[in-house]
Amino acid sequence: MEYRTIGNDPKTRRDVSVLSLGAMLFGTATDEATSFAILDRYVEAGGTFIDTSNNYAFWQDGGQGGQSEELLGRWIRSRNVGNEIVIATKLGARPLAPGTSYVDNAEGLSAKVIRESAERSRERLGVEKLDLLYAHIEDPRTPLQETVEGFAQLVADGTVGLLGVSNHWAWRVERARNLAATAGLPGYEVLQYSYSYLRQRTDLPGELSPDGDYGAVGRDLLSYLREEPGLTLVAYSPLLSGRYVRDDKPFGPEFDHAGTPVRLAALREVAAETGATPNQVVLSWLIGGDIPVIPLAGASSLAQLNENLVGVDLKLTSEQRAKLDAAH
Repeated sequence: MEYRTIGNDPKTRRDVSVLSLGAMLFGTATDEATSFAILDRYVEAGGTFIDTSNNYAFWQDGGQGGQSEELLGRWIRSRNVGNEIVIATKLGARPLAPGTSYVDNAEGLSAKVIRESAERSRERLGVEKLDLLYAHIEDPRTPLQETVEGFAQLVADGTVGLLGVSNHWAWRVERARNLAATAGLPGYEVLQYSYSYLRQRTDLPGELSPDGDYGAVGRDLLSYLREEPGLTLVAYSPLLSGRYVRDDKPFGPEFDHAGTPVRLAALREVAAETGATPNQVVLSWLIGGDIPVIPLAGASSLAQLNENLVGVDLKLTSEQRAKLDAAH
C-alpha cells in the first residue's frame, strides 16, 4: 500500500492510503458480517481511509440513512480502531423526512444543520472527532459565508479535523475557500467528485441543476486542481459500478460520445498487455496521474476488494500511460 498526505496544516493533515474504501452500502445492501470482513481485509492490506455519509443508504429502505455510520461505529468498537484509521463522512444531503430525498428535501448546509448533523455523525460512529467532514451537496438557500463559518467552528471546537467538499460547482468551491482565507478560517482541502478513466459528459442536465452535473469532474475542475496542488481529489465511482467489466451494466447517456469507444479500446489493450483487469488499470491510472487522485471504491465482496488492492500495486509504464492519455 502507498500513502498520501491530505491537508496542509501540520495540526490537521493526515497520511492516508491511496485507495479509499467506500462504505456506502455497509449495513444495508451489504450485510454486517460481509461488511466487517471487507473492512478487516482492507485494514490488513494497509488501508487507512474509509468513506461514509450521514445519509447512506436512505434509498435502500426509504428512510433517512445513517446505517453505514452505525455499522462503522460497531466495527470501530469491536476492533478497538484508533487514530490510525481516517474516517471521512458527509452532511448536507440527508433527507429531512423518510420517503423524501436530497433532491427535494435535503437538510442543507446551515450553521445549525452543520453543528447538529456533525454531532449525530459522531454519535453514530462513536468517535470524539470526525477526521474529515465534507459538505455533501450545494445548498443555494444558505449564504455561503454561514456555511464556511459553520464548518470552521467545528474545527475550532476540536470536533472536526479536515474539511472537504463534494458535488459543488468549481466556482462555489473557490468562493468558499476565498471567504475562509479572507477570514483566517480553515477551508475545504479535500474535493470528492465522480471521476474515472472514461470521460463523462457534464453538459447534460443534472439531478440538482439544469446547467449540468456538478458532481462530475470537468475540465474546469481539473484545471483548478492543477493550479492548487495543496488540494486533494478523491474520486468516487472510479470503476463506474462495474461497467468496465460487466456486459449486463451498460454505460449511461453521460458516456454517449465519440471518445468512449476509443478510450475503452485503449484501456482493454493496456489491460491485455499487463495481464490486469480493466478495473485494476483504471485504479493504477488514477493513482499515478499527473494530478494525483485517491480513488474511492466500494466493495460488496472480498473478491472485489482484493481485485482493487491488486490495482494499487499495478505500475503502468510510461508508454502504457501515454497510450491511455492519448486516447480521445
